[in-house]
Amino acid sequence: MNSSLDSANVELFLDHLTVERGLSRNTLLAYRRDLQRYIDFLEVSGKSTAVAIERDIEEFLMHLRTGSENSAPLSVSSAARSIIAVRGFHKFLARENRSNDPAAHIHPPTPGRRLPKALAVSEIEGMIAGAGSGESVQSLRDRALIELLYATGARVSEIVSLDVDQIKTPLQSLRLFGKGGKERVVPVGNFAAQAVSDYLVRARPALLKGKSESKERKVFLNLRGTPLSRQSAWEIVRSCAIKGGVTTELSPHSLRHSFATHLLDGGADIRTVQELLGHASVATTQIYTLVTIDRLREAYLLAHPRAK
Repeated sequence: MNSSLDSANVELFLDHLTVERGLSRNTLLAYRRDLQRYIDFLEVSGKSTAVAIERDIEEFLMHLRTGSENSAPLSVSSAARSIIAVRGFHKFLARENRSNDPAAHIHPPTPGRRLPKALAVSEIEGMIAGAGSGESVQSLRDRALIELLYATGARVSEIVSLDVDQIKTPLQSLRLFGKGGKERVVPVGNFAAQAVSDYLVRARPALLKGKSESKERKVFLNLRGTPLSRQSAWEIVRSCAIKGGVTTELSPHSLRHSFATHLLDGGADIRTVQELLGHASVATTQIYTLVTIDRLREAYLLAHPRAK
């Protein structure tokens, strides 16, 4: 840790901005505050800017947006300015020292970004009920589909791409292949495991319509016995929501958003949620922490006698 060297490098960077870009005094003061906040954040972990890695900067961004005991969370625009300052600073150091730039792939938060909409647990239960509790092949399939989407937080495309070889008995976890073929393993809860087992034993053979198991390996099939498409799976989710009395606006990712939000609401670590969702960067997962913060703020305003 070398805070004096960090401070000296900050002054060199600000001098560079003054000469090369002609930034205003107020902008330079804001950059100095932003970079000092960054240096202070690294010092807590015993690090300096010289040894910072991409994850440190991601965690700094998360710190800016969620706050701590000693600092309030920053607005999106203020956090974006801070990250822009950090990116510029590391780019300057990398060029001067001919070293790697740990901030090269860090992107500042975008103001006005729409927060993902999570369903309430009662709405999830309504959607599952909307699939039907009977023994028809359609009810068994739809219930398994919705249970598995919510249990794993998987993308619709990942679930409809599942092969029967990926389903192990007993079903306790699932190997998924996400964007770019990135592989991850997610646990599967008892409700989803039972629903999938019921579907595979009592419904899928009927949907095959006499076809050989070796010729059709996809787990989820339509009523013609061919693989269920992403669009068809989305239509099933929407139909079950309507039947279950869910009035919240839905998207193909509603169950995925709900999975992430409910985990964080329940105390799950953001790094764990990142791994389960298959996000390459924790900055992507961080958007869900803003949803939970908004919920906490709403509850506070409703419950605290001096909040308003």
